Amino acid sequence: MYEERPARLPGAVVWTRATGPADAAGPVLPDGCMDLIWADGRLLVAGPDTRAHTTGTPAAHYAGVRFAPGEAPGVLGVEASALRDQRVDLAELWGARRARGLADGVTGAADRAAALEELVLRAAADAPPPDPLLRAVVAGLRAGEPVGAVADAVGLGARQLHRRSLAAFGYGPKTLARVLRLRRALALVAAGLPYADAAHRAGCTDQAHLAREMRALTGTTLTAYTASAEASTEASASASA
Repeated sequence: MYEERPARLPGAVVWTRATGPADAAGPVLPDGCMDLIWADGRLLVAGPDTRAHTTGTPAAHYAGVRFAPGEAPGVLGVEASALRDQRVDLAELWGARRARGLADGVTGAADRAAALEELVLRAAADAPPPDPLLRAVVAGLRAGEPVGAVADAVGLGARQLHRRSLAAFGYGPKTLARVLRLRRALALVAAGLPYADAAHRAGCTDQAHLAREMRALTGTTLTAYTASAEASTEASASASA
């Protein structure tokens, strides 16, 4: 059972998930984001993914805050590239004593998702303000603009943009552009568009291009992903009925 809502931190999402003994851990697809996650009493940081991530042993209960692309490094105090394709304990970043105390506070809260959100809001208040230039980069790439055009729009050279993207997003702007384009395509497919139309509207050359990107970034096919997403939606609907 998965639920999410907008967070009070701009661009972020608060989410919860409960799993049962029969639930299989499905893949988490790349989205350009980083998450702070409470999982059965532990606080974890999910770094930016370049490929689908599958949880080894799922927890029974999760609460998470998913940051918008580029927003987490300032709050967590670590460059995104240091956590690329990783899940690490918050203790590795903030120290065992502090992380344990924060985890215990979330665990003991009546609403763990709200408690985790408050933790993030406090950390964000003490962090440097978000870089509007990086937000402009994300907005341009999310809209499907070419990387070169985005670099020109924000006044950065190719090397400068790549270096700053590594720190903020965990990978270069071309990889972020591919990830965001795939997410656009999958959203269109979920809305009912045929694969070829979704590929075109998302910015892929053709359906074959989308299929290659799907395989490269997720390790699965559009057909398999769509079937899995539909099954998950039906299971959630049944659980809440």
